[in-house]
Amino acid sequence: MSTYKLTDEALQDLDEIFNYLSGYSLDAVDRFLDALEKKYQNLVNFPQMGKSYEELAPQLRGVPIDGYILLYRLVGEDIEILRVVSGYRNLKSLFLDTDGS
Repeated sequence: MSTYKLTDEALQDLDEIFNYLSGYSLDAVDRFLDALEKKYQNLVNFPQMGKSYEELAPQLRGVPIDGYILLYRLVGEDIEILRVVSGYRNLKSLFLDTDGS
């Protein structure tokens, strides 16, 4: 059975999202956590369900979640969640090489 793992960057993204949402409502944080857990389970069961973002990084896929995009890739049979970012964000900038290309 597949499992999922979050990178340090994804954990940082989620921390920022939770801090932002908690400024509005703790219920909003709870709703987002519930939606996130459902999304994780859907990915474990259907890992190819996300849209391909191959133009940004090899094997990169993404699924929407409440105005954000959960970006992930398959590692063997497991799912590595790379980032959780605003759908309005410039996604390309997240995956630029450090040499600026």
